[in-house]
Amino acid sequence: MIIVLRPDSTKQQIDHILDRIRDLGFKPHVSQGTVRTIIGVIGDENKLQAEPLSAIPGVEQVLAIQKPFKLASREFHPGDSVVVVGGRVRVGGGSLAMIAGPCAIESAEILDTIAGAVKAAGANILRGGAFKPRTSPYSFQGMGEEGLKILRDVGDKHGLPVVTEVMDPRQVAVVERYADMFQIGARNMQNFDLLKEVGQATKPVLLKRGMSATVKDLLMSAEYILAEGNHQVVLCERGVRSFEDSTRNMLDMSAVPNVKGQSHLPIIVDPSHATGRPDLIPAMARAAVAAGADGVHVEVHSCPEKALSDGPQALLPKQYAALMSDLRRLAEVMGKRM
Repeated sequence: MIIVLRPDSTKQQIDHILDRIRDLGFKPHVSQGTVRTIIGVIGDENKLQAEPLSAIPGVEQVLAIQKPFKLASREFHPGDSVVVVGGRVRVGGGSLAMIAGPCAIESAEILDTIAGAVKAAGANILRGGAFKPRTSPYSFQGMGEEGLKILRDVGDKHGLPVVTEVMDPRQVAVVERYADMFQIGARNMQNFDLLKEVGQATKPVLLKRGMSATVKDLLMSAEYILAEGNHQVVLCERGVRSFEDSTRNMLDMSAVPNVKGQSHLPIIVDPSHATGRPDLIPAMARAAVAAGADGVHVEVHSCPEKALSDGPQALLPKQYAALMSDLRRLAEVMGKRM
């Protein structure tokens, strides 16, 4: 349920409305706009009658919202949300997040080389995994906290905010200490304890769509984070499982306008994990920006054949630079800023 307040509603009236909602056993979330203030009421709408709330002074309108993802919905927040990463990089509202870097942090030297190349090409956020969820328990699992220290140092050296994956609620505190943004990977999209934990943190969250998740599933997972008080959520389409075996996954490009029609949250696209093929990444990255995505997430490595994780799907720095040149021209046509 959404409560729209009158433009002249006072602080005392708003406080009274919030107290009344809590008295009824529901959880209020306030969204303060430049002209209007609205309050999202979280709970079972079937147990809440709209008429008594509309009689409270300061209330202009009460709207029933049947979508289960109330805080993520357009009804709750009609305008596009903008998430700020590292205090300077804006995602959404016409600003594009250009996230690039290796799948895994392997050494300070390798990451420094890659970071310098992607920054020169125009990337504005550096990625790199310190904790790696792998299909095989015998594969490289990441460098842990030592990798986080390297990521932080290299990001600071090149003036790039950093994003890295967190896999477990017990890792949230240490990742938050070093990173500017949490990444929740596809395998953890419905790890609800982890979602709640990052929801109580202060850093933005990049939430990837699960391998077999619907758009509704993705938005419901975002709702877990939003409901805990962290409204800095960026969604990521990274492909879903299908019967097609010539690509790693099937990139659902319709998810971009689909999400934007239902939610105010920014959404970016990861063509690296979606296709698993460097020859397809540039075309899918261009398609993502054309579809209205708020950014592109690309894996880049200086020597993919020696990469410890996902080398076959990484672009070389020169390939990434060529892609960024294309995206810069496309962004201008689309009225977006990089």
